[in-house]
Amino acid sequence: MATPLEKALDTMVITFHNYSKKEGDKFKLNHAELKELLTRELPGFISKKKDESTFQKIMKNLDSNKDNQVDFQEYATFLACMAMACNDFFHDLPDKINC
Repeated sequence: MATPLEKALDTMVITFHNYSKKEGDKFKLNHAELKELLTRELPGFISKKKDESTFQKIMKNLDSNKDNQVDFQEYATFLACMAMACNDFFHDLPDKINC
């Protein structure tokens, strides 16, 4: 039986490939695939009010090798940064809540 962390890693990989295989290079996300992944899989982090220029900025920031696509390493780096931001947010939260 897989541990929660193993399941999380599996989900991370499967999610990437579910979107990357839709168009073009099946090992990279193009702009449309990345936008769909972010809006469907991270709706709590990506506001529905985001306009096209916002997604262009996200793509530009994630695309470290400047090939106009997001490969798995760039995607994993993004998820790691998101996890660190969530950890930082919740790190001091228990001190602020009187439970």
